[in-house]
Amino acid sequence: MPGMGRAQTSIPLYEVVPNAIPRQDIVEKWDTTATGRVLVRYVQQPSITAYLPPPENANGTAVLICPGGGYSYLVMNQEGSEVAAAFVKAGVAAFVLKYRLPNAKIMNDISIGPLQDAQRALQLIRERAGEWHINPNRVGVAGFSAGGHLAATLSTHFNRPQIENPSRTSLRPDFSILVYPVISFGDSLSHKGSRRALLGSDTANQAAVRLYTNELQVSKDTPPAFLLHSSDDRVVPVGNSIAYYQHLMQEGVKAAMHIYTSGGHGYGLRNKSNKDDWFQRCLNWMEANKWL
Repeated sequence: MPGMGRAQTSIPLYEVVPNAIPRQDIVEKWDTTATGRVLVRYVQQPSITAYLPPPENANGTAVLICPGGGYSYLVMNQEGSEVAAAFVKAGVAAFVLKYRLPNAKIMNDISIGPLQDAQRALQLIRERAGEWHINPNRVGVAGFSAGGHLAATLSTHFNRPQIENPSRTSLRPDFSILVYPVISFGDSLSHKGSRRALLGSDTANQAAVRLYTNELQVSKDTPPAFLLHSSDDRVVPVGNSIAYYQHLMQEGVKAAMHIYTSGGHGYGLRNKSNKDDWFQRCLNWMEANKWL
């Protein structure tokens, strides 16, 4: 594929996966839907796939990409590899995260499994930054839908490490890109499927609900954010992005938000309801903030 840079490499996140219950009878499953979405389920060996621009084009910035799928599957092409290709074309190293999905059969605490993998991926990118020609102070995260919830969790829970971190590597992304993200687990805004998957039930205790209602976890140290949503999103209400933006503003954190009139949910790079190129808007925002 043009602009993909060097050959992609899949890198396991761990030698021994934390919080895991090994199950040989549960096998990772990949499917392609009739609409061309490539889905993966039952991840037990989380990894990142590195998409690296040629060294002469690299600008030192990297993005960890978290595909969505309601914490039930991962959309690995439209919200993963295709986004990575677009970043590589702009000289940005991209890493697509294949993270574990909450499943009590394969992990002891389902609520921390995805966050563990995101934190470990960010840690790994920073610790191998020299090898990949990356500035460790310019590593961001991008997330789509439930992957946006994971990206927002990574952005607001970085002082709550869920992995071993002997080198005290920063687990805070330098910026976040949140595309039609699940943000809130509150009743009025929640994507109930994501909440049910991550917390295990519709009646999870209120402390857990609040902990993962990420607009309530925003602080002055939350990284700057680029938010994208559509007003007619019937899967994840646009109020999720608005709530996060408002809390960022209250804390004095820089943010940009773009809300389309239409487009629905799950469109990846291409909102077919209009001719606007949201990804170019994102790159413009990154350049204005000196990440490009």
